[in-house]
Amino acid sequence: MMDESKLNAEPTEALGTETSRRTFVRVAVAGMGLAYAGAIGYPIFRYLNSNVEKEAELAAIKEVTLKDAGKLPKGSILMFKFGPRPAMLIHHADDTWSAFEAVCTHMGCTVGYDAARERIACQCHGGQYDPKTGENVGGPPPRPLMKYNLVMSKGLATVTRI
Repeated sequence: MMDESKLNAEPTEALGTETSRRTFVRVAVAGMGLAYAGAIGYPIFRYLNSNVEKEAELAAIKEVTLKDAGKLPKGSILMFKFGPRPAMLIHHADDTWSAFEAVCTHMGCTVGYDAARERIACQCHGGQYDPKTGENVGGPPPRPLMKYNLVMSKGLATVTRI
């Protein structure tokens, strides 16, 4: 005959071992789930949050003053930053000035000035803009460039958002 105390002792030890394995598996699965959620959630958070940060930074900048802009030769441009975004100041051959945001309205590439063709051009998809008005005149851009208000005074260019 077996002692009743041994019969009761074995299942208790086995149950204790089983419980610790089960706990370990639960903790491991929960940890993997958290790591997986973080791996997916963090890039989404950064993507969504970056637009908010950029817009807030852009909204905080209302005016940019460009020193020595008056020294810019006719038919040339000056690229500068208006907050986080690229912008361009154009000194036309007829001694007029204009300033635009230098971001293509098609896919967001930075545009440049082609002085020989007197066009603002996007190298990504061939978009073209009028350098005096910023109107889209060729290629896929759906709307004109954003134009800035420009005041020239004593060689300084003061560029403000319209």
